[in-house]
Amino acid sequence: MKLVRFGEPGQERPGLIDADGKIRDLSAHVGDIDGATLGSAALAQLRGLDQRTLPLVADGVRLGAPLAGIGKVVCIGLNYADHAREANLPLPQEPIIFFKSPTAVCGPKDPIIMPPGSEKTDWELELVVVIGATARNVSEDRALDYVAGYTMGLDMSERYWQIERGGQWSKGKCFDTFAPLGPWLATPDEVEAPRELAMQLAVNEQTCQDSNTGNMIFSVAQILSYLSGLMTLLPGDVIMTGTPAGVGMGMQPPRYLRAADRVSASIAGLGRQEHVVKAG
Repeated sequence: MKLVRFGEPGQERPGLIDADGKIRDLSAHVGDIDGATLGSAALAQLRGLDQRTLPLVADGVRLGAPLAGIGKVVCIGLNYADHAREANLPLPQEPIIFFKSPTAVCGPKDPIIMPPGSEKTDWELELVVVIGATARNVSEDRALDYVAGYTMGLDMSERYWQIERGGQWSKGKCFDTFAPLGPWLATPDEVEAPRELAMQLAVNEQTCQDSNTGNMIFSVAQILSYLSGLMTLLPGDVIMTGTPAGVGMGMQPPRYLRAADRVSASIAGLGRQEHVVKAG
């Protein structure tokens, strides 16, 4: 299934994408797409619905982030060797972990709002994993059993706050709109090979990132096993798995976003995002 949330900000309703690419309303069957919806039994119930009987949603409706009630947004840094090289940093021997605030989450076509006075707002396209069951000290060979689905995300990063102000990377990662998710949450049956997904990001139609999830240093299973040994992962938690080369900071000279820039991004099977950048 491809699960979505549609409607104005704060008023989103649950839905799914049918076989014809149309949005169908799930409101009569589930309150929202959140941790309580992502268990295997709940997903099986939704999968058993006759999609043709669900109300159609009008074309052009806004899509919000495909997940509500997010508890944690855990991020993996430098998980692509080419990105580590462009950042002039050594390859990690273990996953590098930081966090984004759930208040940074927005929809797949919402504006990206730069912090006031920002001169170094950057982009990072990432495969995002959504947890569907409580995971604690899970093995790599069992880790994917705890995945409710996959979506795409942008780990927007204000490099001045991230790097030049000291402390943790999260300083430059948590501004509002700095974690666009969507357009949909694809259940694992829709994404048979999470390590074989083409991914691209363009700024003003110029391709900046062009890679594949197969280039990750640590796989999804390795990441989930590692994280579950450090913290309990709960249904509805979000894991951002790292970005490949092609970020603005790595260009010569660096190229950062400006107001009115347009960012477009896609991952195979997970749809497309389109954003206009606005000054804060």
